[in-house]
Amino acid sequence: MDIYGLLQIVLLLLSVLLTTKPLGTYLYRVFETPAPPLGGFFGPLERIIYRIAGADPGKEQNWREYAVSLLLFSAVSIAVSFAIFMAQGLLPLNDKGMGGMGADLAFNAAVSFVTNTNWQSYAGEAAVTNLTQMLILTWQNFVSAAAGIGAALALCRGLTRRQADGASDALGNFWVDLVRGCLYVFLPFCIIYTLVLVSQGVVQTLASQVAVTGVEGSVQNIALGPVASQEAIKMFGTNGGGFFNANSAHPFENPTPLTNFLQMFSIFVIPAALTYTFGLMAGDKKQGWVLFASMMVLFVAGTTALYRAEAGPNPALSGIETSGAGNMEGKEVRFGIASSSLFAAITTSASCGAVNSMHDSFTPLGGLVPLTNILLGEVIFGGVGAGLYGMLIFVLLAVFIAGLMVGRTPEYLGKKIEAREIKLTVLYILIFPMFVLGFAAVSSVTAMGISSLSNHGPHGISQILYAYASATGNNGSAFAGLNANTTWWNLSMAAAMLAGRFGMILPVLALAGSMAPKRIVPTTSGTFPTGGATFVFLLLGVIVIVGALTFFPALTLGPVLEHFLAGEGRLF
Repeated sequence: MDIYGLLQIVLLLLSVLLTTKPLGTYLYRVFETPAPPLGGFFGPLERIIYRIAGADPGKEQNWREYAVSLLLFSAVSIAVSFAIFMAQGLLPLNDKGMGGMGADLAFNAAVSFVTNTNWQSYAGEAAVTNLTQMLILTWQNFVSAAAGIGAALALCRGLTRRQADGASDALGNFWVDLVRGCLYVFLPFCIIYTLVLVSQGVVQTLASQVAVTGVEGSVQNIALGPVASQEAIKMFGTNGGGFFNANSAHPFENPTPLTNFLQMFSIFVIPAALTYTFGLMAGDKKQGWVLFASMMVLFVAGTTALYRAEAGPNPALSGIETSGAGNMEGKEVRFGIASSSLFAAITTSASCGAVNSMHDSFTPLGGLVPLTNILLGEVIFGGVGAGLYGMLIFVLLAVFIAGLMVGRTPEYLGKKIEAREIKLTVLYILIFPMFVLGFAAVSSVTAMGISSLSNHGPHGISQILYAYASATGNNGSAFAGLNANTTWWNLSMAAAMLAGRFGMILPVLALAGSMAPKRIVPTTSGTFPTGGATFVFLLLGVIVIVGALTFFPALTLGPVLEHFLAGEGRLF
């Protein structure tokens, strides 16, 4: 581990910490006050959108109405995206003459971007036109991220609102959360972010390619497109789909050390800030900092383990004298081991999916960390919105366990956690492993699954497990050694993405609806405090133990076994 790598990690963590409070305050004012910042500029446009959509911004919705609005909007988005993917060969801005996608791939791609997963079973520059990149991919990056924030805010309102607010079981308005998220959060920040990226050399043009004559006289067509505008929202909205197949390892997407740092920083900035927003909504900032601290401890632990694994000797080269430079396989020489390890830890902690190195080429223990980050439930900051509501689910479970210890009904923020809430909490936690392990098991023993592997043995198990973890966790990154563009993989991955998004949002909204009308009970000496270090340790223990009990056997058969076999000279 070198000093420059450590300094980069420390600088990133300090940057995230310093922006958490101001951005969290800004988000609170956008979503929880009647007069949001920049209202004088975006307010008229916001009101026009409500009139066109026929939405009443003054009417709050209960959890069922909120869920129906979210599901209907997402269903229409999938249908429209599917149609455009299929018909893109007939649409303009297609000077490469690309045809439409096959039905199974088009469905997979449509589901992927609507669920904020951005898994790509295709090479973006070779399979998607510039019009589709802008009309579907970039657009969905905005609205799917805003929908995720809305779901998190609905749960926060259910946990923090008091009866005196007159809110009853109301959780806000999905259409207001969606519009405000796009207009006041993503749009202004991404305009500035795009200009910064362009200044650093990220491509932004409507031309789809340029012919270049090489030094040997041969002509090569180099793909171009509106990259910077998509890059900004894919990072800021924790989406992750790359304009190019190489994603953020491509120099047109990520040309300089500054863009590399900004991309990592922008992945974390909103998920971190939302913890402070929650503290403001709860009327107790300590509650937000507890969530932030828990996320940060998990992130630092994972990053340290990943960096040490990649900077150390490759177990497959045991007994062979090497330069001591660590494992550079699959990494961009511009970024090196430190930046590649940090990027991998961030993108899998935050449900983003963008990569600047190939995780398939990491050492077994190095690859174990990104996989574990996803399998813990994408709560280490997580995606915009999804990370917050995922962490709050574990908070309720931790509070319940604490209540069992002292023999009284558990409470959180003055509201009792009863049987219905615990059932919904457990349902949320079980959906994720059910689809990850269920689909992974089928793909590990059937020809339709195994035929797509580039490696067999424990490394092949890691590829399969990572793919379904990434899909169900709505992460979108891949081990990069799996051919997922087959009927089985396209459809099963789409099912996993749908379950990981909507199958988990519905219990969250139902939980919010159950908690919203509860009355506040007075704090007593028997109330378990949730605003200090003790609760941080309890929360971390619950997350790690649940994750280990669920996935450790599968991880043992994959990266753990591969590590020991590699030390004996066996490769896969």
